[in-house]
Amino acid sequence: MHVDTKLPKVGTTIFTVMSQLAAEHGAVNLGQGFPDFAVPEFLVDELARAMREGKNQYAPMTGIPALRQAIAAKTLDCYGATVNADTEITVCSGASEAIFDAIAALVSPGDEVIVLDPCYDCYEPAIDLAGARAVHIPLDPADFSVDWARVRAAVGPRTRMLMINTPHNPSGAMLDASDMAALVDIVRNTGVIVLSDEVYEHIVFDGRRHESVLRYPELAARSVVVSSFGKTYHCTGWKIGYCIAPAALSAEIRKVHQYNSFCSFAPAQWAFAAMITAHPEHYRELGDFYQAKRDAFAAQLRGTRFVPLPVPGGYFQLVDYSAINDMGDAEFCRWLTIEKGVTAIPLSPFYESPPAGQRIVRLCFAKNPATLDAAIARLEKV
Repeated sequence: MHVDTKLPKVGTTIFTVMSQLAAEHGAVNLGQGFPDFAVPEFLVDELARAMREGKNQYAPMTGIPALRQAIAAKTLDCYGATVNADTEITVCSGASEAIFDAIAALVSPGDEVIVLDPCYDCYEPAIDLAGARAVHIPLDPADFSVDWARVRAAVGPRTRMLMINTPHNPSGAMLDASDMAALVDIVRNTGVIVLSDEVYEHIVFDGRRHESVLRYPELAARSVVVSSFGKTYHCTGWKIGYCIAPAALSAEIRKVHQYNSFCSFAPAQWAFAAMITAHPEHYRELGDFYQAKRDAFAAQLRGTRFVPLPVPGGYFQLVDYSAINDMGDAEFCRWLTIEKGVTAIPLSPFYESPPAGQRIVRLCFAKNPATLDAAIARLEKV
């Protein structure tokens, strides 16, 4: 049977490819972004409690009320933003589902969606499936900052959505207050919706403040904010995330969500509701927890030929490998995995057009010290 693909540019995701290669060759996998340390014991206990208490059937389509109320309370605590738990918060099966639902619901064939390269690899396929066109604006290759003049020039009559990501994957760069002011000015008096991917919202370093669009009422009124419990609570496999959006946008997103996944794993929702309420110190102290890992890993890398780049947020470390060889990044990551026993992720899959001569790969430091020590012992020999 002949099949006309709807996603001709899409193959197997780079994360799957590199993780499979790591398993095949016994490499230390610092590629795919998952922690290898324990989920908080309280959260595991609450998950087990929910299952034992029989909370194992379908959750409400929008998420259990206790979790939506806990998210609303956390949003007020973190950003001073009051959101309606009933009409503005939707629990989804991970942030990727929330992103897909928002694009499918709010973007129409012929629309344009501005994305900032390098960007996470699920963005453009969702845009393509909506029959829209991704407009790629490159970030500065030196520090991954946004050229807002280029963004402004890209906004036109077909622009329906502008996607931002802070802290940024893969670079860890963060938007600051001046960036948000520029964004406000660009979208004012337009029909542009902002989709803000904030899954690393609590993993910020050096005393910096996460500039959620929820801090800015003019932006919040036209934005979909996406977050993830997996990144915050070390349980990426549970696949629970959520989006916050004005009631009119949420109503449309829910139309897609109810026919996509309908609802998400109910026992985990009860567990997260309890965790957020009982232990707010977890998300408040998460930046310090990961900053210690960042600093220790960067110090170890300085004993290798890899050059670590600055990491303002998130749990990824970019490293420049140009002192090692001139391979392209995809080829280098295969070589590093097969020949040297450490798996990294190339940056080129995050771009429409990678910068010429860029020799940077991404390593994940959301790992136990023993894992990072084992990786460094191998990297020291490269």
